[in-house]
Amino acid sequence: MPSDATLSLTEQLMACRSLTPDDDGCMTIISARLQRLGFECEYFNRSGVTNLWARRGSASPLFCFAGHTDVVPAGPPAQWQSAPFQPTRRDGLLYGRGAADMKGSLAAFVTASEAFVADHPQHSGSIAFLLTSDEEGDAVDGTVAVIEALAARGQTIDYCIIGEPTAVSQFGDTIKNGRRGSLSGKLTVKGIQGHIAYPQLAKNPIHLAAPAIAELANCVWDQGNEFFPPTSWQISNIHGGTGAGNVIPGQVDIHFNFRFATSSTPEDLQAKVNAILLRHELDYDLVWTLGAKPFLTGRGALVDASRAAIREETGLLAELSTSGGTSDGRFIADICPQLIEIGPVNATIHKIDECIEIAALAKLCAVYRRILEKLLP
Repeated sequence: MPSDATLSLTEQLMACRSLTPDDDGCMTIISARLQRLGFECEYFNRSGVTNLWARRGSASPLFCFAGHTDVVPAGPPAQWQSAPFQPTRRDGLLYGRGAADMKGSLAAFVTASEAFVADHPQHSGSIAFLLTSDEEGDAVDGTVAVIEALAARGQTIDYCIIGEPTAVSQFGDTIKNGRRGSLSGKLTVKGIQGHIAYPQLAKNPIHLAAPAIAELANCVWDQGNEFFPPTSWQISNIHGGTGAGNVIPGQVDIHFNFRFATSSTPEDLQAKVNAILLRHELDYDLVWTLGAKPFLTGRGALVDASRAAIREETGLLAELSTSGGTSDGRFIADICPQLIEIGPVNATIHKIDECIEIAALAKLCAVYRRILEKLLP
């Protein structure tokens, strides 16, 4: 049965110590099963990162399952109730690192595809898998490497589901249909260092920067939209001074971050920040880093099919959400117009005693299979 197969494969993958960026054999296990279904497998490995692209069929539309095999460190093993890389069933839950993030989803991708192909060997369109071992780490040699290779071929993807853990209380309650962008700045405001007893001979950059900081903190960058909250600006680190109590610092360093909606562009935000800093007549340097562009999939074929599949298997009407941090969807969105994330409850991810409800594994498989049936009849 697919439910038993999903549980078994999840445990097999969880037993691999795939600490980012080490795949530790997960993709060998997965690719072997996909090849038996007629998938052609290619590896786009880069800088010690394992990346798999597997495809069955050549016709359109192309449906892709995407995810990562790497996991974060387990932390002190003694704090776990059972060994983190020894999958353990207890009280209806499966414990171990990667259970929810995201080896359960990977296993369900595989078993859903196996069941679907068994019933529809001549299905329309194509099915693909895009897997990386570099999502939890720097994410510079993982999914992005595959997307670059596909883009160089002129390859696009029509539909993509990422198996990130998206549910809040129970599987099926939430679909992520987009993610906010991330734009960081390292701001250095320059002053003149001096003795604190002679402020007239110095320029305190902290004092100079304070009014601009207040304006930045209170600025309304945009109103958001139906799916995104308004863009937010937050300081993450601020440092000024030599450590001495009698020295006015010569500069202050301020690190900040935007989490921004599709209502704004990085260029718009950069221009607004520079305008504020110039208005306050600051002498400054500012280095920008675009960590992620926002992406959004509105209501359409993929969202509608996924919500219907969840409703049929769980009875829940999934909420559409763009909350949370970034995901590899930020890379895939460059060649895929319809991309969402559906996965298990995220309450224990990255924690001691990470776990997944065993019953949810069967539901994951069933939902993924139904989505395939709706989009590739």
